[in-house]
Amino acid sequence: MTEQMVNQIKRRVSDSQTEQIQIVMSGDINGYGRLFGGRLVEWIDIVASVVARRHSGNEVTTVSIDNLHFKAPAYANDTVVLIGNVTYVGNTSIEVKVDTYAENLCGERNMINRAYVVLVAIDEEGKPVPVPGLLIQNEEQRIEWEAGEKRREFIKRRRAEDF
Repeated sequence: MTEQMVNQIKRRVSDSQTEQIQIVMSGDINGYGRLFGGRLVEWIDIVASVVARRHSGNEVTTVSIDNLHFKAPAYANDTVVLIGNVTYVGNTSIEVKVDTYAENLCGERNMINRAYVVLVAIDEEGKPVPVPGLLIQNEEQRIEWEAGEKRREFIKRRRAEDF
């Protein structure tokens, strides 16, 4: 399939949405009795990769975690819910937002983290390949797309400045 044909294909955000559930175990805890940030980053990267693979139909590799904001802690035995969605696509790149929640036993969720992860679709030799477009279906998705464009421009400026 040519690059132009791939770019004409558009997938919905819901086509690749991914949800992962974890229970915070003793091995996931840092010295303060909270979920270790590195463990959460690992879970976020896995969710983002699954979303990007589903969207692109290819293997992917993580390029950057553009924004990682810890809003609240999670503790041992908490249920952690991670929800990933495509927010923006470039020619070969896919930006994925992963929202993370601590869920109590009544099912109430408290957001503990939001991260934006940029991944690139790759072929068998590890070379970037074109990805399908994103079909924007509502105002929330349009707002995320526009914010993704701004983040992409910011990353380009930082790269040009060798930051």
